[in-house]
Amino acid sequence: MQIVFMNQMSRTDEQGHSSFAQVWIGEEEGVWSLGWRDIEPEGEAADDDWYEGGSWNELLCVYRHHLARKLAEGYRPIIEGIFNETGEFGGRNLHMQKLQCYSELYGSEELYTELCAWRRRKAASGRKAPYFIASNRVLRLISAFVPQSEEELLQLPGIGPAKASEHGAEWLEITAKIERKTTFPLDWVYHQLPEDVFVSWLYKQKEEKYKQELERYRIRRSMLLGIAEGATLEQLEERTSLSRRDLIEQLEGLEKEGYDTEQLVQAELCTVPDAEQAAVWKAFEELGDTFLKPVLQRVYGQEKGGEEVGGTEKLYERLRLIRIRFRREESRQASAG
Repeated sequence: MQIVFMNQMSRTDEQGHSSFAQVWIGEEEGVWSLGWRDIEPEGEAADDDWYEGGSWNELLCVYRHHLARKLAEGYRPIIEGIFNETGEFGGRNLHMQKLQCYSELYGSEELYTELCAWRRRKAASGRKAPYFIASNRVLRLISAFVPQSEEELLQLPGIGPAKASEHGAEWLEITAKIERKTTFPLDWVYHQLPEDVFVSWLYKQKEEKYKQELERYRIRRSMLLGIAEGATLEQLEERTSLSRRDLIEQLEGLEKEGYDTEQLVQAELCTVPDAEQAAVWKAFEELGDTFLKPVLQRVYGQEKGGEEVGGTEKLYERLRLIRIRFRREESRQASAG
């Protein structure tokens, strides 16, 4: 095997003991390998194989995910830029990142739990999803810095005048009961937050980001292979553990990227009468393809539940599959014109 990339890594623990390791990429006859090697003090090596296969893109996803985990554990590279990213520890987001890091590591869990309970009640009464009320990040910031006025609330990233006006009074009613040990403004965070703790936290965020990226890559590859093999949505459900709704969203994404999904669309629509498909197509032409409910009502009526074809959800599934064809044809005509 030919080694095409290697980087030396090191870590120093709280007692001052140093550990060394290597991350490497190798290739042999079109097969890529990726691994981690812990180097023992006696010179012995312990290998951990991260990847072996024929996809360079998948290898890169695995590399970024696993390496971010090691960096979060405190390892640092001899050669910088191993993610090929510039300015990752600076720029306009640095202030926000440091506040977020501090809030997640040192915030009050008791206050955060109370704020989450408030959000659930608010979401239930307003029939909204909790994240529309306030994100976890905003609640973490409030639980860590315990603002006591609207002016202080507005110093927290993610809280603007509209959000403060809408929920500020209720947040301040909750925080008014808490005795805080810190002050505003929050410039002191820069000095109190240890740099190595902050950097490790940043890499932990990257680990989660690259984990999701790897999962998306593998789902997309599985879907493309399934489509090429003539798999149905039901079979793809088993392969990917995604719901039919999520699979169709993936199909829409693949179409936008230029992949041909017609084989699967045809397999799923083959039992839908041509007259019904034509009526849906005409509705898209007249009503547009952005919103599905008007099309559903135009084609199937205001009151119809679609029980004979599996319910309203099944009808929406048909509309989305036909919309894939409709948008593809619209794109072709636009390109030809």
